[in-house]
Amino acid sequence: RLLGSLQATRALMVAAILLGLVAVFVAVTGMKCMKCMEDDQVKKMRMAVFGGVIFIIAGLAALVATSWYGNRVARAFYDPFTPVNTRFEFGSALFIGWAAASLAMLGGAFLCCSCPRRETSYPPTRGYPKNAPSTGKDYV
Repeated sequence: RLLGSLQATRALMVAAILLGLVAVFVAVTGMKCMKCMEDDQVKKMRMAVFGGVIFIIAGLAALVATSWYGNRVARAFYDPFTPVNTRFEFGSALFIGWAAASLAMLGGAFLCCSCPRRETSYPPTRGYPKNAPSTGKDYV
């Protein structure tokens, strides 16, 4: 029988993995190179942003689970009543979990930044008129 906190961290990691898979499928639907929803670019961009939001939620779930377990390991390590031969230390899985959570949130933030800009009521800007190229003989 596992402790309740260990079951909760496992459940959070499974939820983060499943949310990450859903985010991949939603974000891929919103990519410009996909033929799905090709007729409405605004909805397509919103799908990409929605995928980014799901990525951020998945990253937060992974971050909470990894940090919660890391806190448990640190408290058990510094507990004077824990025998020396049963103490755990931070392993590579914790660092991989923190890195994965950070990358998922960073990727979700990048997808959220791809939000389409709202149209303004200003007239479009015109560039300066282009002059004919100089031949170099114009100088006296």
